[in-house]
Amino acid sequence: MSMKLLVTVVSLALAGCASFDGRGLMPGKSTEQDVVALMGAPADRIKLQGGDTVLYYPRQPEGRMSYAAHLGPDGVLRSVDQLLTEPNIANLVRGTTTRAQARAILGPPWRTTRLERQQREVWEYKMYNQVQDKFFLYVQLSDDGIVQEVLMIKDYVDEPGGQGFF
Repeated sequence: MSMKLLVTVVSLALAGCASFDGRGLMPGKSTEQDVVALMGAPADRIKLQGGDTVLYYPRQPEGRMSYAAHLGPDGVLRSVDQLLTEPNIANLVRGTTTRAQARAILGPPWRTTRLERQQREVWEYKMYNQVQDKFFLYVQLSDDGIVQEVLMIKDYVDEPGGQGFF
């Protein structure tokens, strides 16, 4: 009896891990219902021109990843992508990228704060860089909704002797 329980618990744990990044979904075959069944309810959803839909799955603040499930107008999965990557962040152009474009590129932020004196809104994300070091990503937007700064700051809290900067 206890062996069956152990197998069940391990199976459920593995199934939970599989849903973290959409593993098990099949582009071209899986539907929106499949995505939601495996990954859960999305934190955000946007409709793109042309009828595509993007479902956002941030795994923060505990995790350092944020996934987007891209669905065609027919509701069939096109791809599941990890958004918090350096090549993706390079798509943010200071002085040009709008709030809506930044939201589509990165998904919902983990935390939003206001810098009143600078008249800016700051979106915060936790992420890994390309060699899996931990970083904070800050995207500053002016009141007119344009990206003004993009900052990646190393998170030293887990470094030997590190205590972070807070």
